[in-house]
Amino acid sequence: MDWLKELLKNAGLDESKIDGLIGDVNKELPKHFVPKSQYNDVVDARKKAEKEVTDRDKQLADLKEAAKGNEDLQAQIKKLQDDNKTAKEKYEAELKDLQLTTALKLALGSDVHDADYAILQLDKSKIEIGEDGSIKAGLEDQVKSLRESKAFLFKPETPGATFKGAKPAEGGSGGGGAVDPVAAEISSIFSQR
Repeated sequence: MDWLKELLKNAGLDESKIDGLIGDVNKELPKHFVPKSQYNDVVDARKKAEKEVTDRDKQLADLKEAAKGNEDLQAQIKKLQDDNKTAKEKYEAELKDLQLTTALKLALGSDVHDADYAILQLDKSKIEIGEDGSIKAGLEDQVKSLRESKAFLFKPETPGATFKGAKPAEGGSGGGGAVDPVAAEISSIFSQR
């Protein structure tokens, strides 16, 4: 995020505001963006699969043309075309599942400890995904139910950095705090001897 920090400095913001903004950006960015490497992997896999399907279709069409008049070869080509269609449907189903999983990871973002495990707890068939890859419906109710039944999956909500614990001593000369009555009693017994 050094590039963003540099842009904000050039815009005239002071260092303390920049650090706060960078923290907010780091927290919110995973909810709305996919890492470039993950995006590139998905795009490359899709291009490769589409090219393979196109190449197979062309090979089958060429083979069918060359095999005119040979019934056994025609039947074999028909079988290969059906297999190719099945492979294409399987690829499309896997691609849809990958898109849904990615959208779920983005939607759950940094709210969960392990997004992959949390996604396994969801019923994906009830979740609708939009054309733009965002979740349209079916997630909120499941997440609410999951928060109640398996709260350990979710990170605790922290509205801000607050410290809990020991309170400084009130009043006095700055030394010590409240006196333990048991320790005071023991001390008085030993001082009398």
